[in-house]
Amino acid sequence: MVEIAKRDGVPQCTLDNFERDFADRHLLHGIVAKWAKETPQDLAVINADTKVTVTWERFDKATTAMAMKLLDMGFVKGDYFATSLPLLTEHLFLEYACFKIGVRFVPLDLRLKPPEVIRSLSLVHAKGYGFLGKTDAADFRELAKAVRANCPFVEHLIQFSPPEQDVLDGAKAAFEFAAEAAQLAVNAFSAGEGSPLMKKYVEVVGSIGEDDGCLVIFTTGSTGYPKPALLSHRNITCQNMCLGEAFDMTKNARMLVNLPPSHVGCQTEQLMTPLFFGQTVVILHIFDAEKSLKAIQDYRVNCFGQIPALFNMEWMLPNYGDFDLDSLRFALYGGQQVSRQFLEKLSAMAPGFGTGLGLTETAGFATYSPLDGTVDDILAGIGYDMPVYPMSIRGPMKEDGSAGDELREGETGNICFKGPQTFLGYVNDPDATARTISVDGYLYTGDLGFKDAKGLHFAGRQKWVIKPKGYQVFPAQVEEQLAELEDKVGMVGVVGVEHDVFSEGIVAFVEKKAGAELTVEELQAHAKETLASYMRPGHYVLVEPGEFPLNRVAKTDYVTLSEMAKAEVERLRAAGGWDRQSERTFPFMRQPRGLRWSWRSCPARRRRPALLPLTGRPTASTPWSCPQRTALGACVFRPRSRACCNTTARTPAGAGKTPCVPG
Repeated sequence: MVEIAKRDGVPQCTLDNFERDFADRHLLHGIVAKWAKETPQDLAVINADTKVTVTWERFDKATTAMAMKLLDMGFVKGDYFATSLPLLTEHLFLEYACFKIGVRFVPLDLRLKPPEVIRSLSLVHAKGYGFLGKTDAADFRELAKAVRANCPFVEHLIQFSPPEQDVLDGAKAAFEFAAEAAQLAVNAFSAGEGSPLMKKYVEVVGSIGEDDGCLVIFTTGSTGYPKPALLSHRNITCQNMCLGEAFDMTKNARMLVNLPPSHVGCQTEQLMTPLFFGQTVVILHIFDAEKSLKAIQDYRVNCFGQIPALFNMEWMLPNYGDFDLDSLRFALYGGQQVSRQFLEKLSAMAPGFGTGLGLTETAGFATYSPLDGTVDDILAGIGYDMPVYPMSIRGPMKEDGSAGDELREGETGNICFKGPQTFLGYVNDPDATARTISVDGYLYTGDLGFKDAKGLHFAGRQKWVIKPKGYQVFPAQVEEQLAELEDKVGMVGVVGVEHDVFSEGIVAFVEKKAGAELTVEELQAHAKETLASYMRPGHYVLVEPGEFPLNRVAKTDYVTLSEMAKAEVERLRAAGGWDRQSERTFPFMRQPRGLRWSWRSCPARRRRPALLPLTGRPTASTPWSCPQRTALGACVFRPRSRACCNTTARTPAGAGKTPCVPG
C-alpha cells in the first residue's frame, strides 16, 4: 500500500510516486492487462442497462481480439477512430482495443447533428467511424449517410445495432465485427509465433509509449467552437493517480459512470480512475436521473461524480426519497460553482463530498478539495494542487510565447499548470496549441483566479471577463450574489455586451425556480445590497424553469447567452434603451448636482456621456475636456446657443459643433 503525505487534507502525490509506486500503470491498456493477470475473475465493469458483467480477464481478451481485427483492417498507429455512441460495453472494448495499437480514439457527443459530426471528423481526419442504427430516438444511419457522403477519408463504418436490424450499405455490423475479431484472435493464438497477425500485434503493442496520444476529447465549446484536445496515456494515468488518492477510490470502490463518453468527466475521471486502482465501474448507456439512483441502490455504488445540473435533476424526482442510497460514501461534483443550499443537499446524499478544478486539457482534475471538507471548506475555494502537477497564477503569456510572471498570493491572474497532466495539443491546430501551452511548458487554462491559504479561488473564464467603464468584473462574482436568492433562483449567467457609454454593460440571465415568483425589481434590490455599483447588471432577463441555455455537458452555455444578450440589447436599443439608460440602472455613473446628462453625438461618447451645466455660462475654469483639445485647447459647451467655444482663443467654434465631454 502506498503511503502519501497530506497537506490541508489533500494527498501530496509527487512525480516520484508516479514513477516509482505506479510504474506499471502508465499505459491504459496495460492497466487492464495488469488486473487481468492479478485478479482475473474480479469484476471490472457492470452494465446497469443490460445487467452484463465483465471480469478483468474478459475485458483484456475482448480488447485484444478487437485490436487484432483493427490491425487486420489496416489501422496503424496514429490513425483516428471516432464514434457517436452511448456508453455501451462494446464501446469500451473498442476504445481499449484502439489504445493497444496506438489508434487514437475520438468519442463524439451523441447529440451532434450531421454538420457538427462532419466538422469533428474532418478536424481529426478519422479513418474509422462507429455509429448507432435505428433507435427509438432517431435513425442514426442517416447520420452515417451524411458522413459517408461528406467524409471520403473515413474508410470504415461500423454500425452498433441489434443483429436483426438492416445495416447501412458499406458498413459492417458491430456484432459481425466482434465475431470476426474473436475468431481472428483464436487463430492467431493457436498459430503462435507462426501467425503474421500475432507477430504484427506483438510488435505494435510493444511500440506504444506512455507519451503517445491515445484519446481525443473535444472541448465543450463554452467559449467558441469545440477543439479536439489530444491526451496521452501519461496525461491520463497521472490524473488517475491523483484523483483516486484525493477522493479515496484506491480500494473497495464501486463507481457509477453515467456521463457522456464524449466528456473528460466520464472518460478519464469516472471510468479510468477506478480502473487504474483495479476497482469496479457501473455504467449507464446514457444519463437518466431515475436509472442513476436505481443503479446506486441495486449495485451498492459507493462513489460517483456529476455536474450540478444532474444532481438537481435527481433531487427533483418525486420518488427520490424512495431509493436506498446508504451505500454512498462519496459524491464528487465539478463544472461550475454552487450554492450553500446545493452543498447541504449533497451532504445529505453522501457523507463525503468534494470538488476541484478540472478541464479537458489537464486530462481531468488538477485541484482537489479536502476529503473531509465541510460545506464551509468547499465554499471557501476549489481545492489545492499537488506537487506532481503544480499550479501557479501568472500574468498573460508574453509575446515570445513564454509564460507571464508569477503573481503574488491573493492577486488574480491566469490559472496555469505545469507537469505530466498537460495535454499534447489540439489536433492539427498548432496556433491554438501555442496560445494554450507556453514555450516553457505552462498550460494556460483560460480560467482566472487567485490562491491563498484556503486554496484556489475561481474568478471566471478569461474570455468572459466584463469591463464596464474600465473596471474588471468576473461573471462568477455577479452570478454568486444573484444565486443567493436560492429559494427563487435556479441557474444564473451573466455576460457583457458592448455599450456606447460604458464600453460594456452587464446582462444577467436568471432562471426562475419551478413554482417561484421572481421579479426584476427583486433582483435589482438584491444586487444593490450585495454588489458594488459597477458590478450590477444593466439588464435582467428572466428565464422560465428548464429553459436556461446549457451546453452539451449541461454547463452554462456562455456562447448562446452572449448571442441572446446581443439580440436583447438590439431590442432595447430599438426602443431607445440600453445605451441611454438612466442613473437608476447604472448607479456608478453618478450625476453631479447642477448637471444633467447629454447624449449628443460625440466621438468620445463610447467612453462616457457628456455632462452639461443646467444654468450659467461656461468659463475658462469649467472642468471640461475635448477629444480635439490638442488642436483647439479646452473646449466648452454653451447650452442655450449650442455653440462650442475655444476657451483659449475665445473664438466661436459653433459651426464645427466640436463636442465636449467631462474631464
